Amino acid sequence: MKKTLKILVWSCLAIALAAPCAMAGSDDNVNDDAAVARNLDIFNSLYKELNTFYVDTINAQKAIENAINAMLNEIDPYTEYIPAVEADEFMTMSTGEYGGIGSYLTERTVNGKKGVYISGPYEGSPAARVGLRAGDRIIVIDGDSTTGWTSDKVSKRLRGQANTHLTLTVVRPYDEDSIKTFSFNRETISVNPVPYYGVTRDNIGYIGLTTFNEKSAQQVREAVIELKKDPRVKGIVLDLRSNGGGIVEGAIQIVGCFVPKGTQVLVMRGRDKSSERTYKTTVDPVDTEIPLAVIIDGGSASASEITAGALQDLDRAVIIGNRSFGKGLVQSTRSLPYDGMLKVTIAKYYIPSGRLIQEVDYGNRNEDGTYKKTTTDSTARVFYTAHGREVREGGGIMPDIKVEPREMKRIVYNIMRDQWDFDFATKYVAEHGKDIPNPTDFEVTDEIFNEFKAFINPEKFEYDKVCEQQLATLRKTATAEGYMNDSTAAQFDRLEAMLKHDLDHDLDLHRRDIAYLIGQEIMDRLYYQRGQVENSIKDDEYLDAAKQMFDKPGEYARILNLKAKPAKKKKGKQ
Repeated sequence: MKKTLKILVWSCLAIALAAPCAMAGSDDNVNDDAAVARNLDIFNSLYKELNTFYVDTINAQKAIENAINAMLNEIDPYTEYIPAVEADEFMTMSTGEYGGIGSYLTERTVNGKKGVYISGPYEGSPAARVGLRAGDRIIVIDGDSTTGWTSDKVSKRLRGQANTHLTLTVVRPYDEDSIKTFSFNRETISVNPVPYYGVTRDNIGYIGLTTFNEKSAQQVREAVIELKKDPRVKGIVLDLRSNGGGIVEGAIQIVGCFVPKGTQVLVMRGRDKSSERTYKTTVDPVDTEIPLAVIIDGGSASASEITAGALQDLDRAVIIGNRSFGKGLVQSTRSLPYDGMLKVTIAKYYIPSGRLIQEVDYGNRNEDGTYKKTTTDSTARVFYTAHGREVREGGGIMPDIKVEPREMKRIVYNIMRDQWDFDFATKYVAEHGKDIPNPTDFEVTDEIFNEFKAFINPEKFEYDKVCEQQLATLRKTATAEGYMNDSTAAQFDRLEAMLKHDLDHDLDLHRRDIAYLIGQEIMDRLYYQRGQVENSIKDDEYLDAAKQMFDKPGEYARILNLKAKPAKKKKGKQ
C-alpha cells in the first residue's frame, strides 16, 4: 500500500513539475502557464484527498521528498533537491569552510561492535592540534554516549559555531591508556584545495589540486609564483586526478594564471539564446611561457575538465593521463521555501575550440533503459586547437600523452574494503612513530611489508571468491547438461585445487600496490594529506611521462604544434 502511495504521489508531482520541461521544445508554448497551473492544482487536490481519506497517516515530508527526488532522478544525476538539513553540508563543499573540529569520520563494525572512528584529521585543525588520531573511536560527546550513533549524527554533533566548546572521549587502540578525553573549541575549518606543491624529478614544479572551491584559484596562483622562484623548475605539472570539480569561476581563474588576460575560456548556453554567457580571464597571468602539463584521469570532471580542456584547446598545456569523466553540464542553485535549495542544470559549456565534452545524453535512453551517448566515434565532430591540432567533441578530454592506469586487483580491493591497511597503519605508527622518516625518504621496506603480512589474520581475511563461485556454477551447468562423469569431475577437482587462494603468495604477488596503500595510511597519520601526496609522487607513471616529455628537446613544442601559426577559428566538421 505504501509503495502504491509513493507511486501516486510521484506520478502526480512528475506531471505537475515536468510538464513545462516536456513542452519547452514545442512551437506552441502559449499553454505552458496554464498547464503548470492545472497540473499543480491536480497534485494539490490529490494530496489533500490522500491526507484526508488514506487509511494510515501519511508522512508529508517523506512523501513529498520521495516524489521530488524520483522526478529529479529522471532528469539527470546533477539536478537535486537539497533540504534545509543538508544545506550546510552543500555550502561547505562550495566554500571550503565550516565550523567544527576538522576531521574525516568513518563508520565501521569491529569485532561485532559498530562505532564511529576518526579516519584522519586535517593538518593544522583543532582535532590535529589537540592530538586526535586516525583510528580513535568516538564514545562520548559532551557527556552523551555515542553508542548506536551513525556517522551523520556524530558529524552533526561535532559541527557548530566557531569558538563553542566541545568535550570528546575516544578509545585509542594500541595504547596502554586507551581511554582519552579531549576538551577544546570548535573553529572555522578551511579545506585546503592544494595540500601539497613542490619540486619533483629534479626540475618539475608539481601542484596537486583536489577540488575547486573558493580558495582554489588563489592557492594555485600562489603555488605557481613560489615554484617559479626556484631556479630548478623548468616546467609545471597541475595534477587534477580524481578532482570532481566544483566552482566554475575557479577553473577560469586557474586558466588565467597561464594565458593572457581577456582570453576566452568557455561559453555557457542554456535553454534559450538570451541565457548564453561568455567567460574570459580577468586577471594578469603569472606566466604564459613556462612549459605546462595537466594530469587527468577518469575521476577528473566538470571544472577539472574546463581547466584541462581550455588549456588543451589554447595549446597552452600538454594533457597527460587517460580520458576524463565527460561532464559538460553546469549547475546553479536556486532558493526554495523553508531554507531548501534546488541544484539545477542550467547550461552546457563549450570550451575555446567550440566543442562540448558532455558524454551522456540524459534526454535519450536506449531500449534497455541506459542513457545514450551524445556522440560515437563515427559521428563525433572535429574541432581545432589554437595551433590547428584536431580535437573531438563528446566523451570528455582525451590526453595528448596516454598513461594506462593501474588495474585494481581483487586482493587490493579486499584489503581496502576491510581496512586492513588502515588498522595496520594505526598499529605501526603507535609502535614506530618516532622512527618514521619524512615523506620524501619514507618507503615500505621488506621489514614493514613482512610486518603487515604477519598482521593479517588468514582466518579473518575475506576474499571475493569470484573464481570459486563461477566454478561452482559451471559444475552445476555441466551436471544439468549431462557432461558430468568421473573424468569430468576429476578435472573440476583439479581446477578447484589450482584456484584455491594462497594469501601469502597473493600478498607478495601484488606487493607494489599493497605497499602503496600501506604507505599512504602511514603518511596520513604523521604528515596528513600533504605527506600522502609528497610520498606518492615519488613512484608515479604519470609524472614519469611528464618528465620524459619535458626533458626531450623539442617534444613539448612538437606535441602542441607551437611552431605553427595560430589557426583561424574553424567550425567543427564531421
